[in-house]
Amino acid sequence: GLRLSEMCKHVVNAQVSVRAQCCRRWFDCPQCHAEASDHQLKKTTEMVFACKACKRTFRKDLSAFEDADEFCPHCDNKYILPAVVADDEPALPGSSMTYVEMDAEDLDARVKSKSQEKAMLARAAYY
Repeated sequence: GLRLSEMCKHVVNAQVSVRAQCCRRWFDCPQCHAEASDHQLKKTTEMVFACKACKRTFRKDLSAFEDADEFCPHCDNKYILPAVVADDEPALPGSSMTYVEMDAEDLDARVKSKSQEKAMLARAAYY
């Protein structure tokens, strides 16, 4: 079954867990994946999220991300927030980025049209 961690030790306000495309396990941030895995995180624009508020899963295509996509479709929990990094953790690249935005930096050219790029920069990608 779905097993979500209660709190990410890197991004303390994580509102969702994401299923890694590479190993199909759930993580709150790329650092959690790196610490628990012996392989690189596979990047993708097709994301599977699990809301920490309602514990339900949902899919998002990050190449077609819209304002309404910042909220869980089941309980309306806003999961796109500026990241709050734990005091004892090193700063994340672009420390105000959300976990979703961390992956946006690594997305390839297939999602970089002007409107998609604007959406990615505003809210953007997780795994």
